Amino acid sequence: MTPPPQRPGKQINLMRGWPAHSLLPAEALRAAAQKALSDPAVYQPGLEYGPDQGYQPLREALARWLSAFYSGAGGADTSSGSDGNGNGKYSHAPDADRIVITGGASQSLACLLQSFTDPALTRRVWMLAPCYFLACPIFADAGFAGRMRAVPEDAEGVDLGFLERELRAVDAEAEAEKDGERKGFKDPGPYRKIYRHVIYCVPSFANPSGKTMSLARREGLVKLAREFDALVICDDVYDQLQWPVASPDDAAPTTTDEFPARLTKALLPRLIDIDLFLGPSPHDPSPSSPAHSFGHVVSNGSFSKLSGPGVRTGWTESSAALARGASQTGSTRSGGAPSQLAATVLAELLSSGALDAHVARTLRPAYRRRHALLLAAVREHLAGPLGARVSEAVRVPSPSVSGGDLLVYGGYFLWISLPEGGGAPPARAVAERCLAEENLVVGAGPRFEVHGDEAAVRFERGLRLCFAWEDEAALVEGVERLARVIRRMMDEGAGTGVPDPGAGVGDVGQLK
Repeated sequence: MTPPPQRPGKQINLMRGWPAHSLLPAEALRAAAQKALSDPAVYQPGLEYGPDQGYQPLREALARWLSAFYSGAGGADTSSGSDGNGNGKYSHAPDADRIVITGGASQSLACLLQSFTDPALTRRVWMLAPCYFLACPIFADAGFAGRMRAVPEDAEGVDLGFLERELRAVDAEAEAEKDGERKGFKDPGPYRKIYRHVIYCVPSFANPSGKTMSLARREGLVKLAREFDALVICDDVYDQLQWPVASPDDAAPTTTDEFPARLTKALLPRLIDIDLFLGPSPHDPSPSSPAHSFGHVVSNGSFSKLSGPGVRTGWTESSAALARGASQTGSTRSGGAPSQLAATVLAELLSSGALDAHVARTLRPAYRRRHALLLAAVREHLAGPLGARVSEAVRVPSPSVSGGDLLVYGGYFLWISLPEGGGAPPARAVAERCLAEENLVVGAGPRFEVHGDEAAVRFERGLRLCFAWEDEAALVEGVERLARVIRRMMDEGAGTGVPDPGAGVGDVGQLK
């Protein structure tokens, strides 16, 4: 049995999904704030209550910025039989009427549920698993505790066959119980509607799995939503953070300065782009009226991963009708759109090109290096010796690259799957021992199971590692500490133990 070493004094936190302090654009934000607060035409409305849909200059700047990013032809091919990324087909001209300014993705999710769901009428919330675990309490607070359902994924993303079967079964059960005669708690009024289902996902570089949903699955998911009257809420918060990586067969990932121009555009269209392309839905209250063409997708965006979580500012993009309805949430109508002063600063940051410069010159190169270091350490210490599997990159056709393909990764996280056999211990026990013996914080897979439906899709051998928070040396040392713990547990035969399901919850504020 290998004795545990003395516990290191410095904690390494590979669970925390925050940007490192060194990557925050403080100087660019200072310059933008100084300019905004020096102009009465900007700071006077910025210091007052905002309009319901948000600060107009930021809405217009976002509309242009998002249209430019998602209208590119990146050429991602993540699905079997796909003939390209579909971005040209699904491109849309900028339209500020589709944009609402929010207080960030989490606050936005809560407001969308207030406006477009009713616990008496909305039948289920469907969450791709593994899921962003802190979304579950937001759904519970909206009245959906016990009605969240896990949807499994494969390499291409959502299991559409499973989701369709379950949607059909729930609707059949509801019809048999005359659910359609049930009265709701809410009056949606003329500007909103109540959806029958909600589907929650992170389509690109997902938290926690790192996966990117293929084009075919995106198209199929939108079609299912339109058939079953579901609102798909997409956390599109990592899309701009993407970079090329080397082949898994290479000894180590590349960290060269070469950065293909195509990666300054989105790899794939968003689900909202696909939904807008398909036009009015038969489930709209008045399908022939643009004022009531709500559609079935909302893109939930945020500046948190780009300019810092403390700005507490984000946006949604949807149909113009849904955008107007989202702005009619009671708290928004009372206080105006959130983050009004921050919105003036971010409008300047975006319009001046400073945000794009920060993403291109600081964030993408830094996360590319960090991901490469963490991935190389995982391959050396976990994949090779212990048989662990790690989340894979997206394959992008590229004639200029040897072999015709470019591999792309993005976001903040690697997902590690420990082997079922060979004595590997369960993830929750590993996380507990890591903290106790190595002063290392990692995300155990069970934390990312859907609340109330944990048994449907289990992740007892999964671990989430974040490469955004710790510095580069700590990333490598953290994996070394993790490997030491797993080897000690395997020497002890700890892989046969069954961990306490209530243990290891810890301080959520430390872990989110």
